[in-house]
Amino acid sequence: MLRWMGCKPCRLLLALAVVGVCYAQAPSSLLSPDAAATVVTVGGRVSVMRDSTPWALAAGDQIRPGQLIITGEDGYALFRISDGSTFEVFPNSRVSFRANPGNWKDLLDLLLGRIKVHIQRLGGQPNPSRVHTPTAIISVRGTVFDITVEDSDTTLVLVEEGQVEVQHRVIPSGSKLLNPGEWLRIYRNERLAQKSLDKGSVLQNALRAAADAIYASIYRSPRVTTGSGAPPPVGGGGTPGGLPGDHGQTEPPPPGGSDTPPAPPPPPAGGSTGPPPPPPPPGK
Repeated sequence: MLRWMGCKPCRLLLALAVVGVCYAQAPSSLLSPDAAATVVTVGGRVSVMRDSTPWALAAGDQIRPGQLIITGEDGYALFRISDGSTFEVFPNSRVSFRANPGNWKDLLDLLLGRIKVHIQRLGGQPNPSRVHTPTAIISVRGTVFDITVEDSDTTLVLVEEGQVEVQHRVIPSGSKLLNPGEWLRIYRNERLAQKSLDKGSVLQNALRAAADAIYASIYRSPRVTTGSGAPPPVGGGGTPGGLPGDHGQTEPPPPGGSDTPPAPPPPPAGGSTGPPPPPPPPGK
């Protein structure tokens, strides 16, 4: 049993199962509109799991507590919650939104990939929130920070503004307080190491450059949608077929049907698209 639990795919499957159980037990407070996250911008293939099926997301859609966000290799999305805080999800990521039904301050569970979180202060006061990864628990009070889960055994935390407190999720070893420009890598089977200063902002500039490249690629893509307009009629990432919820998809649309009128019939054989010729005069 322990050997089975030690494999990385098994740990990921177990995490997803826990997310599903937590959502099923969610109290009504977590099902209120204030508990949701709204999609502000989306580009490429970004989906949410609903009843074990990935549904494509568009600007204006909402993510409910306990739902899993998945991005493809070209996927990016920006989400906003009710207090004005935002989080970005970058390509090839798996993120569970408010997986803990007992406390919505447990904002995100990053299973794989990269996110950037901006926690707003409330009236100038701290706004406690937590982000969980397979190896770390990151507590914030109002700050901007990057988290990358490089694999199920390693987490990288970099602080851009404010402070975050990092604890090891597996090995009790106290905590580390990170200030702007500091970073920490957390390994599953090692105690918390010493935090490091990002001298010359090398790491921060590298992450920013990677994000800028993604932004540039996404905003050149016909799939990008924002809250200011309707999504274009293309499948997520330009892939034929798409996912349920995709515009232009070939799979069934979400419940409720579609208002799209049927396509006009093809022109008659012979290539003519004009009206048919008039009938001959009587007697001829």
